[in-house]
Amino acid sequence: MRHILTSVAAAAAFTAPVQGRSALENGFSGALRGCEEWVLNPASWANGTAPFAKAVGLGGQMGLVDSVEEVNLPPKELRRANHYWRINSTRDAGYVLVVSDRLSMCHITGGGSRDLQPIVESVLASPEFINCWDQLQNKATGDMVSTVYRNRQVPELSISISRATRPAQRLDRIQVLANAIYKSGN
Repeated sequence: MRHILTSVAAAAAFTAPVQGRSALENGFSGALRGCEEWVLNPASWANGTAPFAKAVGLGGQMGLVDSVEEVNLPPKELRRANHYWRINSTRDAGYVLVVSDRLSMCHITGGGSRDLQPIVESVLASPEFINCWDQLQNKATGDMVSTVYRNRQVPELSISISRATRPAQRLDRIQVLANAIYKSGN
């Protein structure tokens, strides 16, 4: 069931792309912003996705596609009424944002030939991210670290972000994976 949160539409506080940041940093920030916008402000896409795409602010860097590779899909239980957004940050690296118009969730994957680990860490350490999200837990397993965050404005929204523990570890597979879910008290 969709939760229309008009009173928290402004809670998607992640700002537009930042000058001086790389296209990969702006791409990951845009994916996070898109996640918040889709889940917290359904009015931005309910009657067409143009307002949503404008709110994300990546312009032609982000586009709606019909399908994505299996590796970019969310877990099976979240594969309902999905929409797929490609965020092409460079010629050979970027992100995929998967959203649903039936479930209050989003799923982000990132990869390519560029090392995304320092990019992801830079975005997670940015004032924009820290002002929006509280870190709840952090767990390292093998060459990956997963951190769970809760949205400061809307605590029902949490996101788990997994990425390599060190630079240059995962260039041959998905380098960042994030799942966000809005859990209502119902």
